[in-house]
Amino acid sequence: MNTLVKLFLKGLAVVIPAVLTLAILWWMAKGAEEMLGGLLLRILPSGWYVPGMGVASALAITVLIGLLTHVLVFQKLFAIGDEILKRLPLVKTIYSALKDFVDYFSPNTSRAMSKVVLVKLPGQEFEQLGFVTREDFSSLPLEITIDEPVAVYLPMSYQIGGYTLILPRSSLTPVDMRFEDAMKLVLTGAVSREDTSVTYSTRKRDDES
Repeated sequence: MNTLVKLFLKGLAVVIPAVLTLAILWWMAKGAEEMLGGLLLRILPSGWYVPGMGVASALAITVLIGLLTHVLVFQKLFAIGDEILKRLPLVKTIYSALKDFVDYFSPNTSRAMSKVVLVKLPGQEFEQLGFVTREDFSSLPLEITIDEPVAVYLPMSYQIGGYTLILPRSSLTPVDMRFEDAMKLVLTGAVSREDTSVTYSTRKRDDES
């Protein structure tokens, strides 16, 4: 019986992520086909519509919006729409949560936080995995008194959120690790089973020298 239970749990570990992923993709494709496909069916001449054109149209529209984000005029329009949604009661809560979640996987976010570091807080023995977000504070109205300040983002496991700390560079140890692998490691509470090679810097901290 114990063997059967273990095999069942192992099977669930394989099936659940795959099924949920496929279910979400199916739900998105079905929604796009029903919405845009139905619109195309009414607009196009009889016989022109082919099943799947709704999904293709959704992909094309998404790519087009991505291109428009590089145009200054549309950047301002998107910013205005963003501010409006953030001011509407109830809507702002849902919109902000979804936007923060999607921003985790944005290419711009990945590039900005490409430096993975181990953070050792002063007076503490433990270390936390973080991402460098800023090293130049000259354009910000902040009076920072620490030497060589660096802004480091510390995400929370299984949550959409985290802390941004401004620390001395001596508190950081660079980690030779991809942003995607490090973010996965942190967000899953280090339970990710994928074998990821990590190389720690041999640079000694000031407090160890």
